[in-house]
Amino acid sequence: MEGLDVPRRARPDRRRLPQNISILHEDTDILVVVKPPGLLTMGTAAEKTRTAYFILTEYVRGGGSRARNRIFIVHRLDRETSGILVFARNEAAKRHLQDHWDETRKRYLAVVHGRCEKDSDTITSYLAETRAYRVYSTTNPAQGRLSRTEYRVLKSTSRFSLLEIDLLTGRKHQIRVHLAGIGHPVVGDRRYGPPDKKHRQLALHAQKLAFAHPVTREPLVFEAEPPEHFSRLVGRVSSARRKAP
Repeated sequence: MEGLDVPRRARPDRRRLPQNISILHEDTDILVVVKPPGLLTMGTAAEKTRTAYFILTEYVRGGGSRARNRIFIVHRLDRETSGILVFARNEAAKRHLQDHWDETRKRYLAVVHGRCEKDSDTITSYLAETRAYRVYSTTNPAQGRLSRTEYRVLKSTSRFSLLEIDLLTGRKHQIRVHLAGIGHPVVGDRRYGPPDKKHRQLALHAQKLAFAHPVTREPLVFEAEPPEHFSRLVGRVSSARRKAP
C-alpha cells in the first residue's frame, strides 16, 4: 500500500523454539503463535521463565541476551487455555492492535458438560470480580461490565457437547463463567466447574483470530486445531459439521 512500509516476513526458525509452541506468522511487526495448554502468556511473581513471552523473547533475540529485539503483549490467554496468541514486534503495532482489539474476530472451541437445550444462543450478562479474583455474572450494570458470548453446538455425545463460540466482548474468564452460568461448564474447569478428577485438562481453545495487519491493513485470518484431548472427549473434532458463520 502506498505510504506504508510493507512488513518483511521472516522464515520461522523452529530450532530455537520449544516444540510445544508453533509459529503461524512472523513479520517485522507481528508474531502470531499457537500456545499450548499449561503455559502462561506472561510471567508472574512465582513464574518468570516458563511463559510464552519469555520463550518468544529469546526466539526473536536469537538466543543472545544482549540483543535488543523485543516483543510486546497484545492480549492474553489463561494458562490452561490453548490457541492463538498475537504479539507485536514494536510499540506502534502494539498500540494499533490494542486500540482496535474490539474489532478483532475471536472464535473459540469448547467442550462442555451435558447436552445443550438450544443449538445456538447468545449469553448476555454483566461480569464482576470478587476480592478473591473469582468472576461472576450479575444483572446489575452498576456492578459489572456488559459481556456477550455467542455459541453454536457442533456436536454432542451422551455426556459432552462441542461448542463453537464467538467472543463478542473480551472479559476475564468470560466464556467459562457464561457457560457455567447456563449449566454447561467447560470440561476441566477447576474454578467454575464441578470437581472432576478424571478430566483435568481445560477443554477451551482459541481457534480463530481475524484482524487487520497493523501496518498494511491487510485482512489476516489465522486458525489452529485444538489439542488432542478434545478428540478424546467428543471424537474427531475436524469431522464436526460447522455451520456457516
